[in-house]
Amino acid sequence: MGLRLGDIAPDFTAPSTKGEVKFHSWKEGTWAILFSHPEDFTPVCTTELGRVAKLADEWKKRNVKVIGLSCNTLESHEGWIKDINETQQTNVQFPILADADRKVATAYDMLDYQDATNVDKKGMPLTVRSVFVIDPKNVIRLIITYPASTGRNFDEVLRVVDSLQLGDKRKIATPEGWRGVQDDVIVHNSVSNEEAAKLFPGFKIIKPYLRTAKITDE
Repeated sequence: MGLRLGDIAPDFTAPSTKGEVKFHSWKEGTWAILFSHPEDFTPVCTTELGRVAKLADEWKKRNVKVIGLSCNTLESHEGWIKDINETQQTNVQFPILADADRKVATAYDMLDYQDATNVDKKGMPLTVRSVFVIDPKNVIRLIITYPASTGRNFDEVLRVVDSLQLGDKRKIATPEGWRGVQDDVIVHNSVSNEEAAKLFPGFKIIKPYLRTAKITDE
């Protein structure tokens, strides 16, 4: 059975462009985003990792560490990072795992089983575009999987991190298209109206199951 939300993220030890990574120790006390890309020196992956690198300050503000993965070698990663920095006008500082034996990709069910073209020169499957958001307790909080042909929106991943972190602090959920604390949030269904009045002064009751509030103290 594959990984599900709420599962503990599998621990692993693997080589990376920043040295050996013991995953749970590496991310201790922080959120982490583990994401795979199909292959180095490919166009979509180049744009994706460039964007992740450009968001470095935003990840840091949220106590998030990011780490990439593909089935390529460290030598390949190192050469490709130069291209990413050049073409995307950025500076890749996060580690990229070299998972040539596919141990991590297998543990996280990242390998492509439907695209016959997404294979290496030996015909072995490469990874799809997986994203795992993992909290400080090593619990998987988000799983997204894109096909190899479609680049991801990492600004959306950042938005989800904001939603998860705010939801952990306050008894709220976030509606469709929520952009941040400037937008209304939804009072969690577990909160009574009496408690909501204390937690969210001025909250609105649209329907008994739909109550909105402003977060003014974040």
